[in-house]
Amino acid sequence: MELKATSLGKRLAQHPYDRVTLLTAGVKVAGDKHEYLIPFNQLLAINCKRGLVWGELEFVLPDDKVVRLHGTEWADTQRFWQQLSLQWNGWSEEMSEISAGVLGEALTAVEQLADASKWLRRRDMQAIRQRILDAYSALPLPQARLNDFDRCRELWQACEAWLNDTEKRRATHNQAYTDAMLTRYADFFNGVESAALNPSQARAVVNGEDALLVLAGAGSGKTSVLVARAGWLLLRQEASAEQILLLAFGRKAAQEMDERIAQRLHTDEITARTFHSLALYIISQGSRKAPTLTALENDTAARHALLIEAWQTQCREKKAQLKGWRQWLSEELAWTLPEGEFWQDPGVVRRLAPRLDRWLGLMRMHGGAQAQMIADAPDEVRELFSKRIKLLAPVLKAWKAALKAEDAVDFAGLIHQAINVLDKGRFVSPWKHILVDEFQDISPQRAALLAALRRQNAHTTLFAVGDDWQAIYRFSGAQMSLTTAFHHHFGEGDRMALDTTYRFNARIGEVANRFIQQNPHQLAKPLNSLSAGDKKAVTLLTEDRFEALLDKLSGYAKPEERILVMARYHHLRPSVLDKAHTRWPKLNIDFMTIHASKGQQADYAIILGLNEGRDGFPAEARESVMEQALLPAPEDFPDAEERRLLYVALTRARQKVWLLFDKAQPSVFVDALKALDVPVARKP
Repeated sequence: MELKATSLGKRLAQHPYDRVTLLTAGVKVAGDKHEYLIPFNQLLAINCKRGLVWGELEFVLPDDKVVRLHGTEWADTQRFWQQLSLQWNGWSEEMSEISAGVLGEALTAVEQLADASKWLRRRDMQAIRQRILDAYSALPLPQARLNDFDRCRELWQACEAWLNDTEKRRATHNQAYTDAMLTRYADFFNGVESAALNPSQARAVVNGEDALLVLAGAGSGKTSVLVARAGWLLLRQEASAEQILLLAFGRKAAQEMDERIAQRLHTDEITARTFHSLALYIISQGSRKAPTLTALENDTAARHALLIEAWQTQCREKKAQLKGWRQWLSEELAWTLPEGEFWQDPGVVRRLAPRLDRWLGLMRMHGGAQAQMIADAPDEVRELFSKRIKLLAPVLKAWKAALKAEDAVDFAGLIHQAINVLDKGRFVSPWKHILVDEFQDISPQRAALLAALRRQNAHTTLFAVGDDWQAIYRFSGAQMSLTTAFHHHFGEGDRMALDTTYRFNARIGEVANRFIQQNPHQLAKPLNSLSAGDKKAVTLLTEDRFEALLDKLSGYAKPEERILVMARYHHLRPSVLDKAHTRWPKLNIDFMTIHASKGQQADYAIILGLNEGRDGFPAEARESVMEQALLPAPEDFPDAEERRLLYVALTRARQKVWLLFDKAQPSVFVDALKALDVPVARKP
């Protein structure tokens, strides 16, 4: 069937198309020089219009495109349109049935992916979206017409809801799933630890995202969450014991985790590892020979002796390098050096040994060749760093020679070797779930090991528990942005916060939380306390009142109540504490540096040394070019890590904190605390 424009209509219309032919499942619009084939599966609407004399047909296509035919006899136009509509509508009804089948199959697949008994991950949402988009590409009807057919309408609208409200649908699903799990497994959450898990802890445990960061503020029960998470995976049969990898940063922390798991989960099949013991295991499984860890790693005195001997040999034998060392120590580090053979001076040796140890550790952690270290250094320090790294080359060579003589590796070497074994496929990770404690302490090297493990198995989940507010180990290579920009480094997922502390009262929490969050780089989170505490729960006091404070505490502190005295440096320990066992025999007093106090808790905390100056708090920046080149870049907020260090100290106490300062040279933190309404007491 064909419809043509009249001779006069064609002449007056001056349009490229003057005839249309009805095909089996489409139409062909043509003219003397142009031809346009329109299949029914691209046709959205057919409009028949009457002008003053002639008829007009409009063929509406996607993307607001319209093809028109003008100048046809009106009666012929009506007849053609009626026949075309009849054929098009019949085809459309047939195709709508096929479309409904395609959409129905897609929604069935979506329902399987969005199983109410499972957590809906972002990865699942990508699969859902792709399943629907694949279905759309298989439809014989244009999407714009699906709403016109009863059998397609609801199916199409359901598909559109999944596409357009993806995050809302995921959140709604997971909220319902979580609520159901907390109800169904209430006995587990009430009994897995000595005290029932609170809602924020339980919700973190059941979260099934591929990459989950759990922000666990001081005293919020992070260990309980880690133990419960392992128990939950076993209970739900999401993993067997050998598929769960639990990582801690220190041997003691790993042992404590083992004991807790054995006690609460009644199994010894899940063993917490340190990153180094994990690396050792991977290498031993993936190579013919198990590596031996050098004894030097656990013998600080021997390590220092080796490095100093190499340094002294260098100074003794090479005048150019001796000159370079004198310049480095006197000009950059501002040390006062004796004339002559300063490299034999006991004082210089004592100060330099830990520096050499740290610098060597940073170089080994980097792992690259000397040229690569220089290339990776920031532009502004690269030239000076190049000179310093060359001075340290003999020390590094001596270290490597000692390892070779011992046929052993050091900690950094373990991690590098393990990553190499994984990347070469000599070891295939059996772990489906990796749980990491104290995640804020992670370094780029350890993060690379996690990444290598997850490359082995794309579906390995990472459950990281930590607190960026307590990130205080940048000096040893920890990079806080691995926590604050967690999903940038470890893939999309969720971030949750444990919202209740069981340690300190609300007043301590108010001061500590407001103090730490003055740095906008710290992640905001709620941290509520169970008890109120009074206005004097945090008090500023001049440092000359320290003994008077202990005198007062001796009048009411119970023997079982712990008093924790902390300072920025160990040498600031008050000498009066040497007599504490006789002067205040009933007081339970401990002293430690603030760094060492991480993880500790006490009833009362006394923080010393909030002063300005060389041994002040915040500490003056004393980084050499080695730290500037090899450590993660510092934040641009003043005293950011020192501020976190004070937060750690504040949050050790359950009941009360005193901050002691020098009235003549108070720390800048004193004014900051006063601005938070911390009172200054004249006497304890």
